[in-house]
Amino acid sequence: MTIASYHISKLSTKGFDETVEDLVKALAGEGFGIITRIDMKETLKKKLNVDFRNYLILGACNPRFAYEALMEEDKIGVFLPCNVVVQEHDNGKVEVSALDPEEMMRPAGNLNLSSFATDIKQMLTQALKKI
Repeated sequence: MTIASYHISKLSTKGFDETVEDLVKALAGEGFGIITRIDMKETLKKKLNVDFRNYLILGACNPRFAYEALMEEDKIGVFLPCNVVVQEHDNGKVEVSALDPEEMMRPAGNLNLSSFATDIKQMLTQALKKI
């Protein structure tokens, strides 16, 4: 597992579709549902007629934390949902990356939101460990 300045990432030992399936289950086990699904390969083919690798952006949402964050700061929706990317690299390796919620909430300067972000980061990290 890699924790960089703005994301948490992990290489999967499985194929793309199986990784997506396992990720959705792992996220559900941590209380997240998938509320958006953006297939960049499909979108770029339709819009630009270019071929692109498998690249899926999942919008993961934990309703309890989303509600609490919105009650704390009504503009926080600009950071929701938590984006999780599954991409297949040219070498065939599949990588899962999630935006680091602690880094995402830092600009808000709100200690309560920082606490939420720490909890969410732990949950996302646990989900990534399961794939």
